[in-house]
Amino acid sequence: MKSLTELEQFEPDSRIRAWVLAALNERDQALQERDQTIQERDQNLAHKDQCLHQKELKIQALILELAHLKRMRFGVRSESMGHVQPDLFEEFQEEDKAEVIETLEQATASTETPPKPRRQGAGRQTLPDHLERIIHRHEPESCACGQCGQDLVLIREDVTEQLDVIPAKFFVHRHIRPQYACRSCETVQAAPVPPAIIDGGMASPGLLTWVVINKFLDHRVL
Repeated sequence: MKSLTELEQFEPDSRIRAWVLAALNERDQALQERDQTIQERDQNLAHKDQCLHQKELKIQALILELAHLKRMRFGVRSESMGHVQPDLFEEFQEEDKAEVIETLEQATASTETPPKPRRQGAGRQTLPDHLERIIHRHEPESCACGQCGQDLVLIREDVTEQLDVIPAKFFVHRHIRPQYACRSCETVQAAPVPPAIIDGGMASPGLLTWVVINKFLDHRVL
């Protein structure tokens, strides 16, 4: 096809020339429209990419927020200290007692030593003899009578035992509280009972801590 300059110099027929010029103008207009359409399409794609990037950032932020909420809801709860200190094991006292009893039964299942008969008036069985004993002897602050000043004499010993545990090892704290009496005024004196988390309980703080850790922490470590 000849160029537009050549067509302008060539004048065979004014109608043919007008038709060719109209066709060329129509082609140029179509090319301009195509270029404009391509440009608009590129702008739309850029806008969609920007919107997609913003949505991905929002999704990541929601995922992080959800993970944080899960840790707050299902993670290990910290103990808050208020003005009045509550009983640390009050909520799980009955469950802890049941687990301690089950642990004792498992520890004594492998031994053939028959259990000792219960003492008169006692509400629980004595701890197995094969467990290691750590003796704690609690003497009074003074061996003199607080009433008359005379020397005290030993009349009996009050013995209580608590079951404790080192990982994979059980042992017993034996607390011996000698009781002394004054021959002159018959006053009996002894050291105070060591404090315990559960009054009259057989589980020591170490055993209760071990039970709580196994129940609420170690089962999460897989």
